[in-house]
Amino acid sequence: MTCPSLLRRAAVCGPRETGDVVTAEVPRFGATLWHRLRQDDAGAQFARFVVVGGVSSALYALLFIGLGGFGDQAANLVGAVASTLLANEMHRRLTFHAGQQVSWFTAQWEGGGLAVVGLVATSFALAGVHMLVGDVGTIAQLALIAAVTGAIGLVRFIALRSWVFSPAAVHRD
Repeated sequence: MTCPSLLRRAAVCGPRETGDVVTAEVPRFGATLWHRLRQDDAGAQFARFVVVGGVSSALYALLFIGLGGFGDQAANLVGAVASTLLANEMHRRLTFHAGQQVSWFTAQWEGGGLAVVGLVATSFALAGVHMLVGDVGTIAQLALIAAVTGAIGLVRFIALRSWVFSPAAVHRD
């Protein structure tokens, strides 16, 4: 049996007859990439996960910088909560295509529970760098947070894919 995605791909990239000559269409890079990113395999989901992570991290950075006058830990908390709410919703709708199957509350509760690990890790990292090095600049703090968040993000992707947005989870809501 032919995979349905291969049938669609043949329509986009397959040979086309023009008179007596058979020519191969060369797909446009953007169209092929867009088609690829819309798939539901782990690679496409991970690519979307990274994009969502970039968007939510940008929100985090804006809040962290904007609220820096309230202290690093307070800015970290507000930035983490706001970016987690945004990321969980984007993961539910875009990354895992589960908008109709998993409720907003479930995504926030379970995805947010996973994000707490990230908040604790970034809070300890910020406290540790202040204890060991003293006051460092905002760029250094954001770089530290990005490194910690990136490492935790890999674990979070696996947990979200296998637990929160797994086929079993999608059917239990």
